Amino acid sequence: MTFSEHLLYLREKRGLKQTDVAVAIGITERGYRNYERGSREPALSTLIALADFYDLSLDELVCRER
Repeated sequence: MTFSEHLLYLREKRGLKQTDVAVAIGITERGYRNYERGSREPALSTLIALADFYDLSLDELVCRER
């Protein structure tokens, strides 16, 4: 699963709208939508905000395995 696919999965699993997540982490809806589309990658501060929002580690958020 790619990072963008994982973001979509996490959001839909919780029944949230893109706006809900964007507001919660302090970015624009358009910015968040670009992450789900895979057309942009978030800055580290945004990744941390997303990980905190979904209560995941950064590795879990970006689908990283050792």
